[in-house]
Amino acid sequence: MLESVPVPILFISQFIMKLSNYYLLAGILYLVIFSSCNNYKKVPYFQDLDTLNTTQKIKNFSPLTVQPGDILALNVSSSNPEASSIFNYNLNTVNGTNMVNPNNPVIGYLVTPKGEIVLPTLGAVKVSDLSLSGVESLLRTQLTPYLKECVVNVRLINFKISVTGDVQRPGVYSVQNESCTLNEALTMAGDLNITALRNILIIREKDGNREFIHIDLTSKSLFQSPYYYLKSNDIVYVPPGKNKFASVDNNYRTISLVLAFLSIVAIVVTR
Repeated sequence: MLESVPVPILFISQFIMKLSNYYLLAGILYLVIFSSCNNYKKVPYFQDLDTLNTTQKIKNFSPLTVQPGDILALNVSSSNPEASSIFNYNLNTVNGTNMVNPNNPVIGYLVTPKGEIVLPTLGAVKVSDLSLSGVESLLRTQLTPYLKECVVNVRLINFKISVTGDVQRPGVYSVQNESCTLNEALTMAGDLNITALRNILIIREKDGNREFIHIDLTSKSLFQSPYYYLKSNDIVYVPPGKNKFASVDNNYRTISLVLAFLSIVAIVVTR
């Protein structure tokens, strides 16, 4: 059958077939390269942020408030150090050992499910839903009849954030300050992996309810979100993207491209 076809026509048809295969190969390579470029657009944070406007009023910050399960470090001083020292007793200590963290002998009072701490002389004091400065003011007022020149300092010593999912160092992180932003939590965890999605999830428990909040890291609206400032015991989950499996083997993409290229070359050669 092929013998009846003129040689020039046969040559031209074979050339066209080979040329079409080359275009197929070029098309595949084009898709691979530019799909990677398109994926990059999803990587940077705060993409719609106006860099020319560097000032923004903070309207979403709210001070940390005490909740049941918190542990408060309480330091009371006065003109009578011996009298004030009894309030610096650690309710979580058994035979001198801190039962919350044996390696950290920090004085602390556990906030009960009723939102109270129990102090010598004063008994149960309701502290839940108060800021730390509010607790200081309340205790100072109640201790003034017993102590002259009373000074009260209160700190939350079990403020912690859990960061899990597709980050460099997932784990539970203690926070020394009275506030922690979402960016700070992600930084403590080593930031997102390149394979992670930029739409993350915050899980928060409060008043017997559990909230699930989705946050888009690519949008500047994050800075005005009421969840930008995290609360104690918040969980930050970073979901992995579809390319997470490919990141397990650094050669996965290279091997796939090489196999695709060799397959096309084999087709061209056998034509």
